[in-house]
Amino acid sequence: MPTRTVTIAAGIAAGLLAAKWVRRIPNLDLQNKTVFITGGSRGLGLALAREFAKRGARIAISARAGDELQRAAAQLENVTSHVLTIEADVTMREEAESAIAKINERFGFVDVLVNNAGTITVGPLETMTIDDFRESLNTHFWGPYFATMAVLPEMRRRGAGSIVNISSVGGKISVPHLLPYSVGKFALTGFSEGLRAELQKDNIHVTTVCPGLMRTGSPRNALFKGKNEEEYAWFSISDSLPILSVAANRAARLIVDACVQGRAELILSFPAKFGCLLHGIMPGTTTEILALMNRLLPAAGGTGPIAKTGRQSASKISPSWITTLNEQAAKQNNQIA
Repeated sequence: MPTRTVTIAAGIAAGLLAAKWVRRIPNLDLQNKTVFITGGSRGLGLALAREFAKRGARIAISARAGDELQRAAAQLENVTSHVLTIEADVTMREEAESAIAKINERFGFVDVLVNNAGTITVGPLETMTIDDFRESLNTHFWGPYFATMAVLPEMRRRGAGSIVNISSVGGKISVPHLLPYSVGKFALTGFSEGLRAELQKDNIHVTTVCPGLMRTGSPRNALFKGKNEEEYAWFSISDSLPILSVAANRAARLIVDACVQGRAELILSFPAKFGCLLHGIMPGTTTEILALMNRLLPAAGGTGPIAKTGRQSASKISPSWITTLNEQAAKQNNQIA
C-alpha cells in the first residue's frame, strides 16, 4: 500500500509539473500569421475564419463548392483584405498538397492549420451503408491526415506551428443515430491526441476541439436517413436550444483562444463536458443511458438507406419557431444560397 501511495503521489506531482510547463507556452500572436481552414466556406469554419481575421491573421479557406467559397470570401472581405479561397477536396492527398502549395505561394508558409471539414449523416444503424462509414473516415480522418502531413515539414523546419483539429463530443462518446460520424470523429480524436504528444518536441502545438451541439445552421445541409423528417426534427431542434447548444461565434472565439494559448483540449458546452466526465468515470452507465435515449429516437423505415438533406426533410415541427436561432445562424454562416 505505501508503494502504491507513493506511485500515485508521484503521478499527481508529475501531472501538476506538466500542467505548469504547458501554461508557460507563450500566447501565439496571430498578427500577419497564415491560417488555413478546411471546410471554411460555411458553418463553424466560416465563423472561425472571421474570428482569426479579426485578430489580424491572413486567411485561406478550402471547400468543395466554388459558389459557397465565393459567398464566404465576400463576407470575409468585410473583415480583411487577405483572403484566399481554394476549391479542393482535402480527402484526396494530391488536392490537399496542392492547396498547401497555393497558400505557400500566396501568403508564405502555413502557421496555423485548422482541420474543420466535416460531414454528418443521421439515422439508425439499419439505414447506414459501408459507404457512410467510408465517407466519414475519409472526411474526418484522412482529410486531416493529408493536410497535416502537407504542412508538417515546413513547421518542423521552422520549429513552430499550431494545428487545431475540430473533432466532436461524438469523438469521445459514440452517439445513437450518428454511428458513422462518431467512428470518424473517434479516429480524429485519437490522431489528434497522439499527434500532440509526438510534436511537442518540435514546438508544434496540437489542440483537440470536441464541441457538443452548436448553432451553426448546419442541419439544413446535413443528411438524414430512414424517417428523415422525424430525424431532422429531433436533430435540428436539439441543435437550436440555447441550453444544449453554443452559438457559432462564441464557439469560434473559444476555439481561437485555445489555439492562441496552445491548449491540449477544448470541450465546448456544459452538456458535452458533463457527458465526457460521466463517460470517463462510468462508461457502462453512460452507454446504458444512451441505449434508453435510442429507444426514443425514430425507428428504421421511411426512405431507408436513401439520404435526404435537411432542406428536403422539413416538416410542421422543423423549421418552426423552436428552431429560430438555428435558422438565423444559417443565414449568418452561409448555409443558405
